[in-house]
Amino acid sequence: MARLGQASFRSILLGVILLLSIPTLLVGLSVTHRKARSSLLETARQNLKESAVRKGDSVQRSFGFLKENLLLASSRIGSQENSPEELKNFLQELQKAAPKNIRCLQAIDIASQTPLASTCQNLDLETSALFPSQIWPQKPPNTELDASTIRTSLVPLPIPKNHTTSSQETNQEMGVVLNAPVYVVPEPGASSNQQLQYILRAVIPLRPNEPSQEEPGSLTGYTVLINEDGTILEHPNDPSRVGKNIAQQADSERLRSIVNGALSGREHFVHLYQFDRNNKELIAGYTAIESPVNPEKKWVVLAVTRLDFALSGLNELRQVYGVLLLGLLAANFLVTLYLAPRLLARPLERLGEYALNVQCHTTTEPVPNNFRVREFNQLAEALNTMVDRLKTWAEELNAAWHEAKVANRLKNEFLANISHELRTPLNAIIGSIRLIRDGFCDDREEEMGFLIEADEAAIHLLDLISDLLDLAKIEAGKLSIHLQSVNLQEVLDEAVESQKNHIQEKGLQLYEQKSSQKLQVKADPSRLQQIFFNIINNAIKFTEKGSITISTEVKKLGSETNSKFQVLVTIQDTGIGIDPNLQSQLFQPFVMVDGSTTRSHGGTGLGLAISRNLVELMGGRIVLESPGKNQGTTVTIGLPLLVNNGYNATGDRAQASPEETRKTSQTQN
Repeated sequence: MARLGQASFRSILLGVILLLSIPTLLVGLSVTHRKARSSLLETARQNLKESAVRKGDSVQRSFGFLKENLLLASSRIGSQENSPEELKNFLQELQKAAPKNIRCLQAIDIASQTPLASTCQNLDLETSALFPSQIWPQKPPNTELDASTIRTSLVPLPIPKNHTTSSQETNQEMGVVLNAPVYVVPEPGASSNQQLQYILRAVIPLRPNEPSQEEPGSLTGYTVLINEDGTILEHPNDPSRVGKNIAQQADSERLRSIVNGALSGREHFVHLYQFDRNNKELIAGYTAIESPVNPEKKWVVLAVTRLDFALSGLNELRQVYGVLLLGLLAANFLVTLYLAPRLLARPLERLGEYALNVQCHTTTEPVPNNFRVREFNQLAEALNTMVDRLKTWAEELNAAWHEAKVANRLKNEFLANISHELRTPLNAIIGSIRLIRDGFCDDREEEMGFLIEADEAAIHLLDLISDLLDLAKIEAGKLSIHLQSVNLQEVLDEAVESQKNHIQEKGLQLYEQKSSQKLQVKADPSRLQQIFFNIINNAIKFTEKGSITISTEVKKLGSETNSKFQVLVTIQDTGIGIDPNLQSQLFQPFVMVDGSTTRSHGGTGLGLAISRNLVELMGGRIVLESPGKNQGTTVTIGLPLLVNNGYNATGDRAQASPEETRKTSQTQN
C-alpha cells in the first residue's frame, strides 16, 4: 500500500527523464561547442604560426630584392658621367619601375653631402648623420659589389600629406633607408679610375600603402613588426602605436614574452587583448628574422588576426546545433511519453505486484516473464531463484536455530562439568597438602600416601588443562605436529602399558592382537600416544565389566595394484555403548551424549574431538561405531603405512625370497 507522499515508479521515471534529458542535451551541446571552438583555435594557432614564418620570409626576400636592384641602379649611374638633370630623369624612370613600397629615391653628392637629384618631396633626411662618406672606400674593391655593400638604417619618416590619417594616428612612421655607393667613371674606358662620387638612396616606409582588410575566416593575419629593443615598427591597423615601445602598451607583459620567445628561437602562438584600436581580442603567431638594418639584430614578425574572425566558423555550427537540439528534444518527448512507460514502468509494476503477493503468501503462480527487455527477464529469473533460495534458507535457519539451542545446552553442561572436573583435583591437592602442612599425619608413610594422592590429582588437572589448550590451538589453527617415521606397535604398547593398572583395578579383561611385523607410520609419536591413551581411557571409563580388545591389522586402500596400505588399530569395549542417533555428535567439542550417564564417569568431552583433529593432521582417520546402548563401542584408527613390507591385497604377508627379506629389513632399519 502506497504511503502518503510516495510516488509511483512511472511518475518518477517520466519526471526524471524530463528533468535530466534537457540539461543533458544542453550540456552535450555545450561540450560539443567547446570542442569545436578548441579545434578552430588549434587550426588558427597552426596557421598563424606558419603565416608568421611566411611573412618573415617575405620581408627578408623583399629587402634582398631591393638591395639587388639598388646595386644594379648604382652600377648604371656610375657607368658614365651624369648631369644633375640626367640624374633626376634617371631617378624618375627608376621610381616608376621600382616596387610600390619604395617611397622615393635620392642621389647624394659625396663632396657636398646634398641631394643632386631626388624623387622625395618634403622629405628631410640628415645625410651626414645617416651615413658619412668614409664608410665606403674611395675606389671600388676588386671584387663585384654585393648586398653586403648596401648600408641600411632605421629612421622615423613623416607621413605623406596625401595619406589620410585619423585623429588618433601620429604624423610619422618608421622606415628603412638603403644606401648604395656609386663609383663614377670620369672618362670612357678608364674603369680603373672609378671614384666614389654619389650615394644612391632608397627610402622604404614600413607602413603598408593601405590598412589591412581582413575577412572573417581568414587565418593569415596582418603583419606587425617589432624591433629587438621593443620598438613597434609596423602596425597596419593601429598606426598610433608605431614608433612606441612595447613597455608603453597595455599588453606589455604579453608583448615582452613574445619578443623574448621569438629571440630565443621559438615559433609560437599567444592571445592579445589590447593591441588594436577597437580593443578586440587578438590571436597572433610569431617568429624572429634577421634584421635588414643590422644583421646582428633581429626583428619579431607577428601574424595577427581577431579572435572572432578565427572563430567565425562557429556561426554555422550554431545553426546546426539548433536543428540538432530540436530533433533531440522531439525524440526525447517521444521516449518519455510512449516508450519508457511501456518498456520500463509496466514490467517493473508487474514484478512489484508479484513480490507483494509473495510477501502476503497469496500467490502460487510463477514470476511473470517474457518481457521485451532482456534485463527484466533476467531480473524475473533472479527473483524466482531468490524466492526458492529464501525458502531453503528459512528451512536451514530453522534447523540451525535448533542446533544452536542444542549447542547452548551442551555449553551449559560443559561449563558445569568442567567446573566440577577442575575443582575435584584441586580440592584433592589442597586437602592433601594441608593435612601434611598441619601435621595430622601419624608417620612418613601416611604423608607419602597423601603426596601420591596430590600428585595423581595434579596430573589429572594437568591433563584437563592440556586438553583445553590443545582444543584452543586446534580451533585457532596453531596446533603443530612433528611428523617422523614411528613404530606404531611400540607407541601402542606404551599407551596400553600406562593403562594396565587402571584396567586391573576395574577387573576388566584385556585382549591384544599384535602384529608380528614392524609397522612404520609417519606420525608425531607423542601425539599418537595421546590419541591411543584417550581412546583406551574412554573404553576403560565407560566399561564397568567385561573386556577391552585391542587389535592391529593392515589393509589395502583400493583395488589397484599400486594402491597404498594402511594400518587399522581397533579398540573395542563391552561398555555402555551409544545411541546410533547421537553418534554423529561425539567428535564435536564439549559434547557428552548423555550427561546423566557420563557425568558419573567424569571427563570434559574433549578427548574424541582432539583425537580426530590429531589423526587428520597425520593423514589418517578415526571412526566410532556402536550398535546401541549397553552393547559396547568400537573405535577404529587408520594411518597410512609408510613401508608396504610385502603385504598383498588382502592384507596378509606375502612370502618373499631371502634376498627380498634382506632388502626389506635394510629399508626398515
